[in-house]
Amino acid sequence: MKPLDPRLLEQARAARRYVVLTTGLGVATTALLVVQALLLARIIADVAMDGESFADVQNQVVWLGIVLAVRAVLTGAQERFGHRAATAVVRQLRERLLEHATRELGPGRKPAPPSSAGKNGAQMALLATRGLDALDGYLTRYLPQLLLTATLTPAILVVIWWEDWIAGLTVLLTLPLIPFFMALIGMASQDQADRSLNSLQRLGTHVLDLIAGLPTLRAIGTAGAQARMVRSAGDAHRRATMKTLRTAFLSALALEILVTLSVALVAVGIGLRLVHGSLDLHTGLAVLLLAPEVYAPLRAVGTHFHASQDGLAAAQQAFDVLEQPVPARGTRSAPDLARTELSFEDVSVQHEGVPTATPDGLTATVRPGEIVALTGPSGCGKTSAVAVLLGLREPTTGEIGLAPAGMPAFALADVDPQSWWAQIAWCPQHPVLVPGTLRENVTLLRPSATDAEIAEAAKVTGFEDVVRTVPGEWHSRVGQGGTGLSAGQRQRLALTRLLLSEAQLIVLDEPTAHLDAGSEQAVLALLAELRRRGRTVVMVAHRPALVAAADRTIDLAGVPSGLKTEAPGLETGSQMGVPA
Repeated sequence: MKPLDPRLLEQARAARRYVVLTTGLGVATTALLVVQALLLARIIADVAMDGESFADVQNQVVWLGIVLAVRAVLTGAQERFGHRAATAVVRQLRERLLEHATRELGPGRKPAPPSSAGKNGAQMALLATRGLDALDGYLTRYLPQLLLTATLTPAILVVIWWEDWIAGLTVLLTLPLIPFFMALIGMASQDQADRSLNSLQRLGTHVLDLIAGLPTLRAIGTAGAQARMVRSAGDAHRRATMKTLRTAFLSALALEILVTLSVALVAVGIGLRLVHGSLDLHTGLAVLLLAPEVYAPLRAVGTHFHASQDGLAAAQQAFDVLEQPVPARGTRSAPDLARTELSFEDVSVQHEGVPTATPDGLTATVRPGEIVALTGPSGCGKTSAVAVLLGLREPTTGEIGLAPAGMPAFALADVDPQSWWAQIAWCPQHPVLVPGTLRENVTLLRPSATDAEIAEAAKVTGFEDVVRTVPGEWHSRVGQGGTGLSAGQRQRLALTRLLLSEAQLIVLDEPTAHLDAGSEQAVLALLAELRRRGRTVVMVAHRPALVAAADRTIDLAGVPSGLKTEAPGLETGSQMGVPA
């Protein structure tokens, strides 16, 4: 990535304002620095050579104090604004990345081409969090010094040349040595930073995948081996990070030596000419005070360059993702699902690392107003089939067909996702709850619901019993993810939310997963109420009572791959091995 990549300015509006303001502050700082050096040199020369008293130079001292104060204010303002701007830039870039990734890479989208780094969900999560967080060092430390290098260094060099061309020539000849050595060091450190970020992503991906499959690993007794693999990945990341730090410290030492020698050459030349009387004290002091400031931005750029490498590497990967074309989405408005027959047409979903698809060649129909249960053992593809129906996953083969009454049939892929989702309410295995009150959570899909409607829905699902047990009842607050409620209580809340919604298609993924046998009656009552209202329900079901409550059953187990059968009350697809 370039020191100032134009893509950063394109993707984050806050970065543009930050660059403009930082450049303006850099110009002001440069002017104040030159004035400060000239004033200080004049004061010292007048006192030392002309024997003037403090009263004679009092006005100059006052102006010097004002200049120093203004410089301090500008420096503080730049740091304060820098941190705010960095936060805004990272937030905007993260929002763009997540928005793009959910359309191109997530959830269930077809794998991106290798040019987008082939990232899976875990890698994208790390890039959007820990990866982009590292941009803070680049934006608050490296970039301001880089802009100062473009403004302060040439301006002060011109002033030095104006005051003393010999010293200016010395600076001009030694100045290119710093970026030359920085480039040599940077080429080595860039590879190390990339390796460090990749090792972090491998570690994070492994940990997230491990958490997702922890119950299975414990069941088959391989959790210990996975712990050793995580430890090994952590050690690899530690070694990569330490190698990058070693390079950073060594390069900082090399830059310090170069700057010290360059300033020493200027100082020796000034000293010799002062001794021989070919240079006056005021000019010599002014040049000597300004010389280190010429090198200071370059030195700071070199020092902060390594601290910003992780952020630059993450930004590069983020830009690669953002530059990937987004797959075309349907533009057709979704039909009225109350009058539309849905069909799985030879739907297969191939999972990464699994040789067979689950489901495999599923063909079935869902008629308006009926309750359909997807059944079969874990691993037969029930949840994958639901994800395809919701439009959250693209099938490897086949499609979801829509047949509105009195209209030609067409594919779900042709429908605008937003108009499709507007008619759907989905209750996953782990319902989503937001921080807020119980009332805010149950009315999330329909904020206009009245108290009477809320009470009626809560009575049907049994959530009213939960509300009575918590302080504040409907005004009781729950935390992120439903903190303060048990798994069963969260499930009842989610079912109440579904009943309050006006969605025509209700999708339930194992609605009794967190409920005891007694609470199962609440789900059965919910299904009865949804049937009375004419809603279409597709649910993943295991318990016999839930299956019995369905109008029809689609059994995804027990049929050889590719063979579809259909009989009254039974529609069957084939199955193979990924947990649903």
